[in-house]
Amino acid sequence: MDELKEKALAYHFDGKPGKIEVVATKPCQTAEDLSLAYTPGVAKPVLEIAEDPENAYKYTSKGNLVAVVSNGSAILGLGNRGALASKPVMEGKGVLFKRFADIDVFDIELDTMDPQKIIETVKLMEPTFGGVNLEDIKAPECFEIEQTLIKECNIPVFHDDQHGTAIISTAGLINIAEITGKKIQEMKVVFNGAGSAGISCAKMFKAAGVKKENILMCDSKGVLHEGRRESLTKQKLEFIADTEARTLADAMVGADIFIGASAADVVSPEMLKTMAKDPAVFAMANPNPEIKYELAVATRDDLIMATGRSDFPNQINNVLGFPFIFRGALDVRATGISEGMKMAAARALAMLAREEVPESVKKAYGGKEFTFGRQYIVPKPFDPRVIEWEAVAVAKAACEEGLAQSPITDWDGYIEKLKERMASFWV
Repeated sequence: MDELKEKALAYHFDGKPGKIEVVATKPCQTAEDLSLAYTPGVAKPVLEIAEDPENAYKYTSKGNLVAVVSNGSAILGLGNRGALASKPVMEGKGVLFKRFADIDVFDIELDTMDPQKIIETVKLMEPTFGGVNLEDIKAPECFEIEQTLIKECNIPVFHDDQHGTAIISTAGLINIAEITGKKIQEMKVVFNGAGSAGISCAKMFKAAGVKKENILMCDSKGVLHEGRRESLTKQKLEFIADTEARTLADAMVGADIFIGASAADVVSPEMLKTMAKDPAVFAMANPNPEIKYELAVATRDDLIMATGRSDFPNQINNVLGFPFIFRGALDVRATGISEGMKMAAARALAMLAREEVPESVKKAYGGKEFTFGRQYIVPKPFDPRVIEWEAVAVAKAACEEGLAQSPITDWDGYIEKLKERMASFWV
């Protein structure tokens, strides 16, 4: 048994199996406690909620409870392993929600590949939750599931595989422009991987200023070009290009940025050499990137390199997104998570990376120094300031767009409440 497997299995097995549990927030030590927690006392909040559904946010955990929902059809880097096998990942999401944003989670694994059944099930569970995080559901079904639920639910619904990667990558894009002096609207970008993450990244890059004519997208069969129009999904059709490029190698010539949401070792050193000056490579395939970090930086000394891994600089990690996005959305009772809220999150992360890094962050990473630049384009997850910057930016965007059912007016007070809420997690 390899060392990582041994440690990981022990981590999940030792003590209580799994990674999460339910903890009561009210005492139940006496007969009176019992009468208040359950019958007859529980009838009182029941009647209050029946009279006014808004009271559910006052008397239950709904406002701080997120459903993490998967059918296991696209488990991070492992493919379709089924609903049951996805449970360790969904429990892991619960750990991250709690640790980084003090949000409670029920993980829901649905044993079906039918998008309509997933939609129906999640819709039926809406009264329980303040928000829904869809996870590890394969494309193209994930698009239909998310979009339908967004339309039919009055709580935030967010497919993290799509938007989490896109938000963090867009923060990186903004800072690459700052570091290299290139203009976003002039950058040529190649996407490899036309699934949920790749397509969402491309859409968000367009929203950030990248021109459609400067985008080339590849799937497992090569560049999405006009000659393939009849065989492509609706989502891929948006990124068809009028180009002579047919292979990933063709597409990489002259590119400023490569965004990989695909498979290990598909990018060669020769491809990197054909890219423009000061290129950026986001090789985000997990666990092994599209090109090995050491090989990439040895090939070009002007390269800005990012991966999905924590053992290299510039980790594009979704944990920088979903906990804080839901925190901001829940705190203003947002009815959804808009494109504006996502962009606000990306811009907040980009701006935070330019700030001086506190000692507490350096200590969390073994004393390593971090300074804004080629080796540090996005903040670290263990930076306690992320929640202050990102959750606030998301909440403000929701208020400005009229999506907040409980808008915040005292933003300084809200920041202080966030600091107090998270203080015990940073001891």
